Amino acid sequence: MKLGGTSLGEGSLSSITDAEGHYEFAGLGAGTYLLEISLEGFKPFTRTVVLSQNERQIQNVALEVATVSFKVDVEAQAPTLAEQSVEPEATFTNRQFLALPLAEQKFKEALPLVPGVVRTWDGKLNIKGEVESQGMLLVDSAQLVDPITGSLAIGIPVDAIQTLNVYKTPYNAQYGSFSGGLSTIETKPPSGKWEYGVKDFIPGFRGKDGQLVGVSSATPQLSFGGPIVKGKLNFSEVFDYTLRKRPVRGLAWPDNEIETQGFNSFTSFQAILSSRHLLTTTVDVFPLRTQYANINSLVPQSASSNYGQTGVSVGVTDSYQFGSGALLSTVFRYTRFDSNAYGQGPQDMLLTPEGWRGNFFNTWTRTGNQFEVLPSFQLMPKSWHGSHELKVGADFSHRSYTGSSQSRPIQLLREDGSLTQRIDFQGGGALNGGDTEVAEFVQDHWSLNDHLALNLGARLTHESIGRSAALAPRAGLAYSPGQDRKTIVRAGAGLFYDRVPLLAASFPQNPMRVASFFDQTGAGVGTPIVFQNAYLDTTTGLGTIRTVSDIGTSPRNFTWNLEVDRELTQRVMLRLSYLQSQTRNLFVLNPLPGVSGQASTLGLAASGSSHYREIEATVRFRPSARSELSVSYVRSQARGDLNTLSDIFVPFEQPVIHPNVNTHLKSDIPNRLVSTGIFQLPWKLTFSPVIDLHTGFPYSEVDELQNYVGQPNGQRFPTFFSLDIKVYREFQFPFSFVGPMKHRKFRLGFYSLNITNHLNPRDVYNNIASPYFGEFAGFQHRVNGLVIDIVN
Repeated sequence: MKLGGTSLGEGSLSSITDAEGHYEFAGLGAGTYLLEISLEGFKPFTRTVVLSQNERQIQNVALEVATVSFKVDVEAQAPTLAEQSVEPEATFTNRQFLALPLAEQKFKEALPLVPGVVRTWDGKLNIKGEVESQGMLLVDSAQLVDPITGSLAIGIPVDAIQTLNVYKTPYNAQYGSFSGGLSTIETKPPSGKWEYGVKDFIPGFRGKDGQLVGVSSATPQLSFGGPIVKGKLNFSEVFDYTLRKRPVRGLAWPDNEIETQGFNSFTSFQAILSSRHLLTTTVDVFPLRTQYANINSLVPQSASSNYGQTGVSVGVTDSYQFGSGALLSTVFRYTRFDSNAYGQGPQDMLLTPEGWRGNFFNTWTRTGNQFEVLPSFQLMPKSWHGSHELKVGADFSHRSYTGSSQSRPIQLLREDGSLTQRIDFQGGGALNGGDTEVAEFVQDHWSLNDHLALNLGARLTHESIGRSAALAPRAGLAYSPGQDRKTIVRAGAGLFYDRVPLLAASFPQNPMRVASFFDQTGAGVGTPIVFQNAYLDTTTGLGTIRTVSDIGTSPRNFTWNLEVDRELTQRVMLRLSYLQSQTRNLFVLNPLPGVSGQASTLGLAASGSSHYREIEATVRFRPSARSELSVSYVRSQARGDLNTLSDIFVPFEQPVIHPNVNTHLKSDIPNRLVSTGIFQLPWKLTFSPVIDLHTGFPYSEVDELQNYVGQPNGQRFPTFFSLDIKVYREFQFPFSFVGPMKHRKFRLGFYSLNITNHLNPRDVYNNIASPYFGEFAGFQHRVNGLVIDIVN
């Protein structure tokens, strides 16, 4: 086999597979390559491969014989330890998405399998202690998140994903606009030959008392594509549809289901303008509707909120390789994201010691737009005390939104049903906000020798409603001592600046809260308190003061880590690491009653903070080329302010806003053991287990006025344990009459989530006035299903 292309100049590289069909091309720089494979008796094979800086790819190749229909799998060997990235990441490939037992075939379902990534009991993702709205998702290098909240609300079909990388320490300066974790997705380029596949085409049915009572889920996935103009223009389409009715334990059937319906369509065109010039266009369409989105065992359907979204994202990537080998890449993406939420009726919302009643109080609509342009230039490697791979670029983005927010009264009731507090709303309704961000970066990957590599870079950001200038230097190193190179030490540190959430830009436009209090007889107590929405500024010597201007700052994060990887044997690797992350200037809400005749304020200030630290020990075992096992133990602590903007307004506004406190975060789980595996068993079976064992999540106790009792988040749910498995086998189609289908495979198997039926509660009666105080509810039970796919 041969690897050529302009990235190698006039020359090319050759390789021969080993006895198991493995091959490797190591030490490649960023660029475009042409992979050519030839073997006597087989048809020649060619494929264009595009590599980014520090990226590694696995290219599985099927060689065809004219008279016999079978495939030879060729898989690249993993790079040696010293050749791995300075910035370690958790990587998911398309094979892992298919093999692992996930609750849904969505990329977000795989994220909690990464040590240090936690999904809390209310469904929010946290990376290194920060919620997902403080993180970032890049798809083909461009941002793809809700431009208003920053949450990962936009989906990508898993069959369109080539690799998903999750970074806790993304020290590369080309990454910005986040203070939490980073996830990057590289989508599959369209193939040069026609391919198609069908997955999950059999709907799931629900039984009750021995009878079928309807469809519980339908999640078909379709993919197809190939050359429109051979060698010039390729096309692919990946489509998945979701109809899912998820039961919530603790509520009576049939009024206990969260109903989700929507689809994702990801269309890609790749034009090969020349051997040096590629132009790729993608279109992602993602409507979704969820009824009773936030029900649980204490919140019935009538008191819940519905959620809906529609949108489209169009991305264009132009890559040109100069004769010198330098690479110029320009990425453009436009995203429109419309979303809305509304309750089930016009009744007042009732907060009782046993949970929510009435109808959810808040209704909102939001229409967001984002434009982003990212030109970057990758220079040819330069020699000066080693080898330098220098990259420079810029990132321009503009976000804006318009919307509305309307709220109805909230009643807080005592256990006997009498009214203790009423929250009304005044004014507000129309919302809007916008922000323009410009950033420049320079990044150098410096390989001093075979044992030491450095990543050095800096990013300068200007934001119209945030910091006028924010310089973020970053540095990382990888050092491999000794001659055997079986040990590698990684360390790094960096500053990260987040974007100002547009919900902060429109905060004063929200309806004002008016709190009225009542005694046991129903008579009013005191004068109603009007909380005026305002920005707060903390000035040394003056305390907290109101300001009419915007906050003029943005969250800042400092992260550092130290990691040691050791190859114990050829098949076993050990990782020990320590990470510490500190975030400041988080946007937090705080209700401040007026004193000495002053007006009361619901203030938004950039005074919040959070702190996260973790120790991780991971063992990875590869008993064979296609089998793997990973076992990780994480000891961590996550503390911070509870009233961050995302906690109060995302995805739905909280009915009661407590005084802000700094304590254990909802994602704080001191001890966690997580293990994933993919094993090839006899009879061509694939077996994939996932184990998750961790300390229970924290929760707070409250009284009838919903005030904290004791230490906020001072109590914990029971220890969580879940064992999920997936078993399947692939069969060749045995029937000749199916035509082209005879070249496809039929996958048949089953999965079981929480196979031990461990009762993991999601809810708790935390109101001290409830007769059920301290009891847990919403226990999770085993879920079984079938795997029926048609794949290439």
